[in-house]
Amino acid sequence: MKHWLATLALACAAQAQAQPGFAEVKAAFRPSDLQLLDRRGEPLQTLRMDKQQRRLAWVPLAEVSPALLRAVLLSEDRRFYEHSGVDWSAVASSAWANLWNQRTRGASTVTMQLAGLLDEDEKLRRARRSTGQKLGQAVMAKRLETSWTKAQILEAYLNLVPLRGELVGVHAAARQLFERGPSGLDAREAALMAALLRAPNAGAAPVAKRACALLQEQDKRADCTGIELQAAAAFSRRSLTLPGAQLAPHFARLALRADGPIQQRSTLDARTQGLALELLQRQLNELQGRNVSDGAVVVLDNASGEVRAWVGSSGAELSSANEVDGVLARRQPGSALKPFVYELAIERRLLTAASLLDDSPAQISTANGLYLPQNYDRSYRGWVSVRTALGNSLNVPAVRVAEMLSPDLLATRLQALGMPLRNSGSYYGTALALGGAEVSLLDLANAYRVLANDGIYSGVVRPGATAAAERRVLDAGAAFIVTDILADASARALTFGFGSVLSTGRFAAVKTGTSKDMRDNWCLGFNERFTVGVWVGNSGGEPMHAVSGTSGAAPVWAGLMRELGGASRQERQAPPGVLHQQVSFTAPLAEPPRDEWFLDGTQLARVSLAQARPAGIANPRDGAIYALDPDIPPAAQKIVFEGKAGQWRLDGRPLGRGERLPWAPQPGRHRLALVDAQGGLVEEVGFEVRGASLKPPAKR
Repeated sequence: MKHWLATLALACAAQAQAQPGFAEVKAAFRPSDLQLLDRRGEPLQTLRMDKQQRRLAWVPLAEVSPALLRAVLLSEDRRFYEHSGVDWSAVASSAWANLWNQRTRGASTVTMQLAGLLDEDEKLRRARRSTGQKLGQAVMAKRLETSWTKAQILEAYLNLVPLRGELVGVHAAARQLFERGPSGLDAREAALMAALLRAPNAGAAPVAKRACALLQEQDKRADCTGIELQAAAAFSRRSLTLPGAQLAPHFARLALRADGPIQQRSTLDARTQGLALELLQRQLNELQGRNVSDGAVVVLDNASGEVRAWVGSSGAELSSANEVDGVLARRQPGSALKPFVYELAIERRLLTAASLLDDSPAQISTANGLYLPQNYDRSYRGWVSVRTALGNSLNVPAVRVAEMLSPDLLATRLQALGMPLRNSGSYYGTALALGGAEVSLLDLANAYRVLANDGIYSGVVRPGATAAAERRVLDAGAAFIVTDILADASARALTFGFGSVLSTGRFAAVKTGTSKDMRDNWCLGFNERFTVGVWVGNSGGEPMHAVSGTSGAAPVWAGLMRELGGASRQERQAPPGVLHQQVSFTAPLAEPPRDEWFLDGTQLARVSLAQARPAGIANPRDGAIYALDPDIPPAAQKIVFEGKAGQWRLDGRPLGRGERLPWAPQPGRHRLALVDAQGGLVEEVGFEVRGASLKPPAKR
């Protein structure tokens, strides 16, 4: 007897010391899910952090369905509003029933159950309680009733009570079992949830039976038809229907801190984020049947570098790999790298926007053999200006420019722009100009942001990254000229037309890109306030079917640009050292006169073909090596000799005349000479052709 009394005294003392206040309990409540807010405090995403239990936000009593309140009190504590923590009449009934081995609901009131839930000793809470422990719980219940209101007791109980598996509290249980909040539960749903309080993990049949009894106790005419099937359907659900918008799961995984507050602000803008996701999903639905299911969008504030939208995936309904973050995944950007190639050449004064480049078939020798770049449409336009070449995204001129610069120099520039390459420039060769290296959408978008900021680089303000200090990476004048080309609808008219989706009606500099075999499609550009980057493709790398730069990513980009607004025309002032001058092009060049931008000292008033023609042999280069493939038709492997007009001699024998002369290659080492009209040697080079003899054409 003394031992029992001592145990009771210790239990009572412990309960008295451990009793918290309602405000303290509510403040200490920690949901398993944290909420990401946008920059103005609007909810964007809920993300689960605790994998052991599922608890959603604390629910005030006023937001709990009256039907659920009635069912819970009818099931657990009918005299809740009458007793002072312990229902002594229920205790007596329970003791009498236990004496005669009869089953009853027990004598534990809601207040006593709450006292057990507040017990800090987790092991004690889960273990079968002794008589002394139950008496200690009763003492704490009495103390709760003196310091808490009935409403506070019931509210805390409904938020802390375990309900089926990992679910804790009526908020999480209602969302998972019935796909709605606790305020919307009807009488049957409320009865099923109240029935779980006695046996949280019981099967559908016993829970439905008890729920039906609760319903009929409230209304003898209550119909229980199908309630067991309803219970079975509720118990089969494994995912939880989260409240509020769910727009930024990938960014939330980066931004939310487990040790941070329940609600955490971000730099995202809810309206921009929602619009970006909507436009991406709408576009991918439009592309159904073309084997494209994934996409990503990022929107950056030009001035601050803050992320305004981060859509990492098209979502579970469209993508089978929606967990992959397309903003951070590295892929080949295709022609989206070309602006940086031209900027570097203009910056180094190798080219101007009016300089001529040869858009004709080319053979470029590399360490791995012959590289033959081709334009997207497999056609060639002859001599074109840099403005035309970049505006129309012509591949061959871009490769020729990369050859002027050298791949290593270009690789160094791309890395300075914040695009780390996995290999050296020489590894990629001149194909680097066409997007041969892999970059992320985020890094590429920020590189375009450097153009928008007149060549000044700063890091993106994003979770998990330290913002890099501002530094100049591009020449301000060259960046301005390239931006002017990218914003010029006339410059891209040959390929895209005047009415393409890229023309938004406002100032916007833009570039598309498509990687090899149509695996990735990109569109990046900016106005004076924001930079927008869009990627569409397949996370698994499967090629798309007939999806081009303007039919894939561009509509999403254009839709965002229209909504983001901006100036109706370019109002940017040219930086010092950039001049505006009219330039004309002599026949047979087809480009009309125009006002053009030049770096001071590079300006031209007149451009002629004579200025572009090489003084000697342009192709092949001395020491070039060509590799033949016997399975490719000879006509597709001809080497085109290019250079100043004159007579061509191969291995001492006359071959022909003209600026361009196709030749069917033969294996071996060869010497090629170019002789002028007076018989003088202009230039001589050596080259080698490797591989088996060409197969003769098949007879028809």
